[in-house]
Amino acid sequence: MTKQIHLNAFAQHSVSPHAIGLWKHPDHEGDAHGSLSYWLKLSEILERGTFDTLFLADVLGIYDVYEGSSRAALEQAVQVPAHDPTVIVSALAQATKHLGFAVTVSATYASPYKLARLFSTLDHVTDGRIAWNVVTGYLESEARNLGLAGRIQHDERYDRADEFLDVVYKLWEQSWERDAIVKDVQKGRYIDSSKVHPIRHEGKYFDVPGIHLVDPSPQRTPVLFQAGASSRGRDFAAKHAEAIFTDTQNSKEAVPALRSFTADLRRRLQWNGRRPDALKVFPGFVPVVGSTEEEAWRHYEELKSYVNYDGSAALLSGHAGFDFSTLDPDEYVENLPSGAIQSTFESYTSTKPDAKWTVRDAILHHGIGAGSTPIVGTPEQIADRLETLVVDGGADGFNVGQTVTLRSIETFVDEVVPELRARSLFRETYEDGTLRERLFGKGQRELRDDHYGRRVTIEKGDVFA
Repeated sequence: MTKQIHLNAFAQHSVSPHAIGLWKHPDHEGDAHGSLSYWLKLSEILERGTFDTLFLADVLGIYDVYEGSSRAALEQAVQVPAHDPTVIVSALAQATKHLGFAVTVSATYASPYKLARLFSTLDHVTDGRIAWNVVTGYLESEARNLGLAGRIQHDERYDRADEFLDVVYKLWEQSWERDAIVKDVQKGRYIDSSKVHPIRHEGKYFDVPGIHLVDPSPQRTPVLFQAGASSRGRDFAAKHAEAIFTDTQNSKEAVPALRSFTADLRRRLQWNGRRPDALKVFPGFVPVVGSTEEEAWRHYEELKSYVNYDGSAALLSGHAGFDFSTLDPDEYVENLPSGAIQSTFESYTSTKPDAKWTVRDAILHHGIGAGSTPIVGTPEQIADRLETLVVDGGADGFNVGQTVTLRSIETFVDEVVPELRARSLFRETYEDGTLRERLFGKGQRELRDDHYGRRVTIEKGDVFA
C-alpha cells in the first residue's frame, strides 16, 4: 500500500510572518489577518484541499537582536503585529467539519493549569480536532516582557517543560474519569464527585493541588506537536510529541539528512518505550509553482525581489541569537570565521547548492520561508520531490509554508494536491474522526498506550471539601 502523506498549512496570526517583505506584493492579503473573514477563507481553501491541520505558529516577543533594536522588525512587519492565534479557533471550527488546528503556546510562559483548561475547551468545541504545538521560547524579549529577568537557559527550559507536561497529563488524563458526568435526575446529581480527583502535584517548578476544571474532551490530551532540533529537544520530542516539525531537509544532502534525523528519532522513541511509528515527522517547505520549470524559477526570482534584507536579517538574528548586522553582507559564507554561523547558513543554501553564497544571498534566501526549503517547479516536479522525501527520507507529511497569502496556498491546493492524489499519496476525502485518528488510525482517539502521558499517575482520592 502506498504511504499516505499528511499536510499542514503553516501560518501565523500576522501580516507576512514567513516571507519577509512580501507584504508589498500586490496580491498579498496578509494585511487582512486581523479579520475573521481572512481566516475563514483560508480554512475553506484548506478543507477543500483535505489538509490535516491549520498549523498556527506564535511568538510572544519582538525580534530585536539585529542591530540591538526592534526597528527592522517593526518597519518590515517581522511577525508583528502578532495577534493571539487561540482566539480564532472556535470560529473556524464552526465553519469547518474536518480541518484540525495546531496552536502554538509556550510552556515557558504559560500556566499549566490554565493551559489545560484552554486546550480541553478547544478540544470540546472542535469535536476533537485540536493540537498543541509545545514550544519553550527562544526570544530574550519574550522573557523580559513576561516578567523574567532574562531568558531561561536552553536545557532548563526543557526541564521545566517536562514538569509542565507532567502537570497537564495529570489534569487531562487522571483528574476526571470518563464516566464522571452521570446527569442523574432522580438523585439530583450531575457529577459523580467520587470520580473527580485532585492531582496534588508538588514539583520543582509547579505546585498544582486541585482538580481539572473541564470534563474529558474527545481526545483528552490534544495531539502534541513539537519542533526540537537539539539533542535535548529531540529527547523531549521522543518522550512527549506525536508529531515533530523540522527544517532538517534544508541541506545539500537533504534526503540523507532527513533519513538520519528520522532514524535518530526512532531510536529515541525506543529508549522511551514507544513504537517506531508513534511520532510523525513533518519537514517544512515553501512551494513555488509554475506551469513550466522556467516559469516557476521566474516566479521565485520575482518573490525574492520583494524580500527586505533588514527584515530577513532581523528574523534570522532572532532565530540564531546572533546579530547579523555585524557581518559584511558581501562576505562569502565559507570565509566566515565562525563555524556555528556557517552551519546556520548551510541550511539556507539548498536551492542552488553549488553556488558561491554571500551573507546577503543567504539572508535574502531566508526571507522566503523563514528557514523552510523553497521547492520550485511544476506540480509534477514538486510532487516528485515530496514523494522522494517521504519514500527515501522517512517523512510522514509536510508543513506547507506560504509566500503570497492566500494565493500561494490556494495554488498548491488547486495544482499540486491533485497530482499527489493521482499518485495515491494523499486522500481524496476526509473520514470522520478526531485529529489523532486521522494521524494514527480509526479508533485512536486518545494517547496511545505506549505514550509517556499514559504512564503519569496520581493518587486518587476524594475531592477537596
